[in-house]
Amino acid sequence: MIDLYFWPTPNGHKITIFLEEAGLDYSFKPVNISTGDQFKPEFLAFSPNNRMPAIIDNAPADGGEPISVFESGAILVYLAEKTGKFLPGDVRGRKTVLEWLFWQVGGLGPMAGQNHHFVQYAPERIPYAMERYVKETGRLYGVMDKRLADNEFLGGAELSIADMASYPWIVPHERQQQDLDNFPNLKRWFTAIKQRPAVVRAYEKGQEINPNRTPTVNEDSKKILFSQSADTVKR
Repeated sequence: MIDLYFWPTPNGHKITIFLEEAGLDYSFKPVNISTGDQFKPEFLAFSPNNRMPAIIDNAPADGGEPISVFESGAILVYLAEKTGKFLPGDVRGRKTVLEWLFWQVGGLGPMAGQNHHFVQYAPERIPYAMERYVKETGRLYGVMDKRLADNEFLGGAELSIADMASYPWIVPHERQQQDLDNFPNLKRWFTAIKQRPAVVRAYEKGQEINPNRTPTVNEDSKKILFSQSADTVKR
């Protein structure tokens, strides 16, 4: 039913978690971002930001032609609305889950991503940038920890797309220079989600796409991943 254009990264795993939790049929369409698959014309035709994940729903709810969706947050909302799962129907519950979903899309993901870049990959070690993004990542962990002190999940009492969006970005917490022992409520949430059978399956199936565990970022792929500009889009 769902074609998933995917590579095993935090943003990619957001979608495999949903698909496994919802029990939807899907097939992988690997997009090896370390070798430039994201720039292939057939992929750019429906993912114009040359980023994965993206999906094609071959059986949309309106019964019409297949629907493509790009951007992980939009995909999660689309799938939640399609299935009626993991996004509350009441106005207050929906509002809360969407707040935390967009908090991840606009905050946790980009800030942790910059943390990864400057701490792990940048050719020049820039102390200001490293400190800036490590501290901001820690601040965002603190926001989650405070929220989870009184709520089992980010959206409240039930698992939602907000949790599915955030969890993959906490998986590499050590690389982000964060100690989960400093965030006990976040650690409790993280451990509970990690143990969910659907999450275990999502990560196992995702890793089958890259069985040799070849790092997405290496010396060769840095030129592809970190040297994009407006000319990249125009070509």
